Amino acid sequence: MPLPELPNRLLETVQAERPQERLEREGAGALSDTELLAMLLRSGTQGMDVLSLAARLIEEAGSLAGLTEWLEDDFRRFKGVGRVKALQLLTVMEVAKRILRQSQGESPRIESGERAAAYLAPLAVGLRVEKFWVLSLNARQHLIRCRELSSGTVEGTLAHPREVFRIGIRDGASALVVAHNHPSGDPTASPTDLQLTAKLRDASHVVDIPLLDHIILGTKTADPLQRGYYSFRELGLI
Repeated sequence: MPLPELPNRLLETVQAERPQERLEREGAGALSDTELLAMLLRSGTQGMDVLSLAARLIEEAGSLAGLTEWLEDDFRRFKGVGRVKALQLLTVMEVAKRILRQSQGESPRIESGERAAAYLAPLAVGLRVEKFWVLSLNARQHLIRCRELSSGTVEGTLAHPREVFRIGIRDGASALVVAHNHPSGDPTASPTDLQLTAKLRDASHVVDIPLLDHIILGTKTADPLQRGYYSFRELGLI
């Protein structure tokens, strides 16, 4: 039995209140997330107008920010999003992430857990798996380079001290900050996180590259401390 045809949200919206007309009249800031995405999509498909398609994408990603972590195949799962449109959306999402990173400066000083978390936040938005990053710092604690070491599953990710400090040696780092995210949003350290941090701390003494901090990224709403991140140094664990 064929599925019932969905109402056309765009046709049901009076012309003066359609996204393009409101954009021209009130500016981009007046549009909802769904309307902004609809402006990028430009068109829907048979049986689904562009506003409904935009709403479906955001619902599937969990938020507009969640779309920044999608791959081409994620977008192309939806009828009406072909290769060209998917690549256009990937480009826009990458531009958004780079703007966020560059707004903090090309070589920010990572002198605290809060600064490290703020720098890494755009990379962790919307992630559904754990990723692990290594931040190489110079003698003045300015960032030399941020590298993604590993990307895991929803259950976790792996980082070996050998690989972490190999990155630091390659970058000529005077110190390191490591970080990973918790997809659940709660950044509280797990027993595994505590064990890994102890191994990294011990290895840092051997290679003579100080480990300044280990940051776990989450969200403020899911964080018992409402900070959105967990800093081993700030809690006296490094």
